[in-house]
This record gives sequence, C-alpha cells and structure tokens, in this order.
Amino acid sequence: MLFLAAPALVILATLRAIGSLAWVPFLAATGALAIAAGILALVWRADLENFAARLDQFELADTPGQPKTRLPLLAPLADAVGRLSQRIADIEARLAERRSTGEAIVEHLPDPVLVLDAEHRLRSANKAAMSAFGDQVAAVLRHPDLRAAMARALAGGASEAAEISLPVPVERTVQATVLAPGRTVPGATVLVLSDRTRERAVERMRADFVANASHELRTPLASLIGFIETLRGPAADDPPAQRNFLGIMAREAARMQRLIDDLLSLSRIELVEHQPPSGKVELADLLSGLVPGFAPRLAERRMEMALSVPAGLPQVTADQDQLTQVLHNLIDNAVKYGRDGGRIEIRAEARERDVAITVADDGPGIPRQHLPRLTERFYRVDKGRSRAVGGTGLGLAIVKHIVNRHRGRFTIESTEGEGTTCRVWLRAAGEPEDPSA
Repeated sequence: MLFLAAPALVILATLRAIGSLAWVPFLAATGALAIAAGILALVWRADLENFAARLDQFELADTPGQPKTRLPLLAPLADAVGRLSQRIADIEARLAERRSTGEAIVEHLPDPVLVLDAEHRLRSANKAAMSAFGDQVAAVLRHPDLRAAMARALAGGASEAAEISLPVPVERTVQATVLAPGRTVPGATVLVLSDRTRERAVERMRADFVANASHELRTPLASLIGFIETLRGPAADDPPAQRNFLGIMAREAARMQRLIDDLLSLSRIELVEHQPPSGKVELADLLSGLVPGFAPRLAERRMEMALSVPAGLPQVTADQDQLTQVLHNLIDNAVKYGRDGGRIEIRAEARERDVAITVADDGPGIPRQHLPRLTERFYRVDKGRSRAVGGTGLGLAIVKHIVNRHRGRFTIESTEGEGTTCRVWLRAAGEPEDPSA
C-alpha cells in the first residue's frame, strides 16, 4: 500500500510548501482513489494468479475444479475455467481407458508384437513375443533383413515386410511386418512377427515326400510289379514258385509300408519342431515298458540287453510318444546292426540340469567318415545290409528332429570293431531352457 500512497504524499507536501493548501481536499480524494485502485488491482492479480495456477494444473492432470474468486465480475470466467477443467479431465480419463484397452489387446494378441523407441531399442514386448523368443529378442532385432526393412519403413513412412530365418535353437521362419513411426504409437516403431514355420514346413513336406517316395519306393514297387507279372505268366501253374514269390512280395510290401510310415512320421515331426513340448515323462517307466518288446529278436540273435536306471532319476520335459519313438529307433538300430551273441547296454543318468540316455552296442562299428552324415534322411553306410535288415534310412533322421524339438542334444560315437554309442541329452523337468542351446 505504501508504494501507492507515496506519490500523493509527495504532491501534498509540495503544494503545502508553495502555499496552495486549497488543493488538499482534491489531492486527498485522489490519493484515496489511487489506494482503492491499488487494492482492486491486487485482488485482480490474486484471482488471475489463481486462474493461471489452475490452468497449469491441467497439464499435470490434476483433479478438476473451479478456481475461487472474490470478485463477482470474474465469476463467469471462473465457471468457464471449471467447465474446461472438467472436460479436460473427462478426455484424459477416456484416453487412459483407451490406452489401457489397447495395451490389453496387444498383450493378448496371438502374434508377437515388439515396440521400439526412436533409437530402435526395445520398449515393450507382449506375452506372445516373450513366449516365442524369450532372451533371443535382441538377436531377432539384429537380423540384417529385419534391420533393412526397418530402415525402409523409416525412410518411406510406410509399412514394410520381410521374411527372416532364425536358426537357433531350431530353425524357424518368421514374417516380420514393420509399422513406421507415427502410424501406431507416436515416436515408436512397431514390429509384428508371425511364425510361418509350419506353412514353410508343409511346403517342404509336399516337395520332399514326392521326391523321397518316388526315389525310395521305385525299387520295391518294381519288384512287386515284376513278381505279379511272373505269377500271371510263367509261374501261374507253379505252386512252389508262387509261395516263394508271394513271400518276397510280402517282404517288399512291408518294406514299402515301413517307408511310408517313416516318411509320414518325419513330416509330422517337422511340422511341430518349432514348438517345444511341455509334458513330463518318467524314463524308468518308459524304458521298462519298452525293452521287453525286443525279447524275441534278442533271443533269435542270442543277444543280451542290460538296462540301468538309477532310483530317483528326475523326470524329463518331453512328448512321451515322440520320446518312445526315439528310444525305439535307437534300440532297434542296436539290435539290427549289433553282432550276433553281443550285448546292448541302455543307461539313463542325471547330469547337472540334464538327463542323459545312452544306447550302446558292441557290434562292428561305423567308419569315422560316415558319422557326420548318419542323421541325413536316406543316408546308409551299407545300403545292401540296411535293406536286408529292414532299414528305411529315416530312423536317425527322425531321432534328430525329435531331439531338436525337445531342445536336446544327440551324439553318435563309434569305433570300428568295438561298437557304437548313441546318446541323447534332455532337459530335466523343472529346469529352465538354455537360450543358447
């Protein structure tokens, strides 16, 4: 107040000094008016500061409300500010609800979705992305084809797509769609990753089945056709020849059936190879139920089989039917290619976080140069012997793909004249998967 009254007092003192005291009443009234104006200005200033504070609070999403005023003249403005505050609060509430709904939808999408910031660093990933890639998300983002698609999307401001191949832990094909910044989340790049492994596997399965079946079925089919023509012609009235030919035809037909069964089995395995199993299997029960089925063949070749499964062996995470197929193929090979009167040993043992299953025989063994190719489909060390004992050339290929699906390891060791040892490592139930496997 003093800074408003000071000019009037100075003027009053000056006039008194020059003898013009007649102006005193006028100057007193003027001073009072100036003081009243100053008070009014201070009230206005306080109310306007209150309005300004309320407007600042809008940006902070503060609780809406009407600013207080002591002047009736500012009441309409206060009402308008209050209504504006409420409208902004309602809009923010709706935006928050939409944001929450959008995040919930993205989180439950079946396809993996990754959101990257302006520096292409991972901002968020939905549940499907973490389930599909886990710790390998960073490796996915480093893929050169994906980086190139992201660069094109950033430069052109439009969506881009790229099909990428991920070799670890098992080969997968992923269709990546890159949504340029600003098209979905402001300032962020969104990646939608769709697994196309099954579709590509189906395409390969069709091509491989036709190629493999036509190649492997040609020989037994030619034999069947030849014997049928013989039975219709020269052997039509020769019962001993008919019995002999029918026996050969039965064996060739059984071989064709085994081949087709293995081809279909391998195709089914490849379709689900990118999806690791989640079941739990008790190896002691599985092996004890599987081994007795080989007793007749073991007796025929005077072979012994020893099974060793320690008490308390942990369960393994596996598909029981497929694991049964793995062990059956390995034991079947040991019986087929082991020596007469020999011995087969089957062991299961816990090793750190894994369980190792070993099938070993004391047969003639396999030359070292053949070991790297034994799991290739239709690869045979001795084609004549393999066909003679009923092999299709697909057994170890099936084992390899099943073990891959289980994120395990499969090794073959052999020394000529000493025998062959096949070993499978599987993750013990309850142990986390190794992302580097």
